[in-house]
Amino acid sequence: MELGQRIKQLRYKASLTQEQLADILGLSPQAVSKWENSVAMPDITLLPQIAEVFGISIDDLFGLTSEQKLHRIERRMDMEDEIEGDIFREYEAFLNEQIAKGDDRQRCLSLLAHLYHHRLEACAKRISRYAREAISEAPEKKDCQWLLQKAEGSVVWDWNAGNHHAVIDFYKSVIENDPIEPKTPLPYYYLIDNLLADHRTQEAADCLEQLKTLPAHKPFLIPVYEAGIALAEYDEEKADGIMERAMQDYCDDGGFLFETAQYYARKCEYQSAIKYYELSYAADEENKPRYTDALQGIAMIYEILGDYQSAADTQRRILDALKNEWGFTEETVIADTEREIERLMKRTKE
Repeated sequence: MELGQRIKQLRYKASLTQEQLADILGLSPQAVSKWENSVAMPDITLLPQIAEVFGISIDDLFGLTSEQKLHRIERRMDMEDEIEGDIFREYEAFLNEQIAKGDDRQRCLSLLAHLYHHRLEACAKRISRYAREAISEAPEKKDCQWLLQKAEGSVVWDWNAGNHHAVIDFYKSVIENDPIEPKTPLPYYYLIDNLLADHRTQEAADCLEQLKTLPAHKPFLIPVYEAGIALAEYDEEKADGIMERAMQDYCDDGGFLFETAQYYARKCEYQSAIKYYELSYAADEENKPRYTDALQGIAMIYEILGDYQSAADTQRRILDALKNEWGFTEETVIADTEREIERLMKRTKE
């Protein structure tokens, strides 16, 4: 339905004449008549006021379908660093309504979680900024240290604050209650990751044995996790041997090459990590658009090593991939990458 016809429909529903609507908006009746007859369109600045008159959102003013609204929410999160409070609440209410109706429930639950996470990330950036400034001005005080840990995920020394028992129990319950047969492997991966982070190696090994029986599991991940268990048990020689033997079977597999890079990065063997990140990225040359995780890993390593120029150059490769492979132009990821390049180039001059 055209916007003019939608306004006419809403005006009838609200029992308003063209003159009354025009008076509320501070316009002439002729202006409203032109909208309704598709001779002219309302000025974009009037849309919030028109929507307010009828007690609806701007999306409802345009008569968008539920699918169009869901897509708009997804795109807005891609395009904006921070969503204004009134728009956030509008999206929140719409998604909760859809969930209550049972319409595309899983998608709406996921999108609502992403909406909250989008706000969380925006707030986390502010927390990080102010906490860093406060710590820099008074490093002897600890009141902002924990905020930095929450905002940036920095390490917390206290075991009782840093262990992952709650999320481990959650993924155990997900696996136990998974109605799919045979069970999906994804929760097993997350469970093993968190078990290894807490050095709960026997549980991780038991979970890995279960994972091996699932038809949909990724075979190259089995030796990766076996090596991870060995490292968590402080047996580096055993872990290296597992990865070296696996390389004979999976040397052309981009996924295994990426995991190998991560293996060496965790051991702080950075040159080996860069080598395998590059190999994994090159292995996906024929599968464009490529994810840029490997390049992100390389950029971080160069920054750790103090090679800010190489880090900036790698970020430029990421920017090129985002624009020329993914076709991004105005998404927040473009602005974030450009800011990273600018930040790194400043560090080259320090």
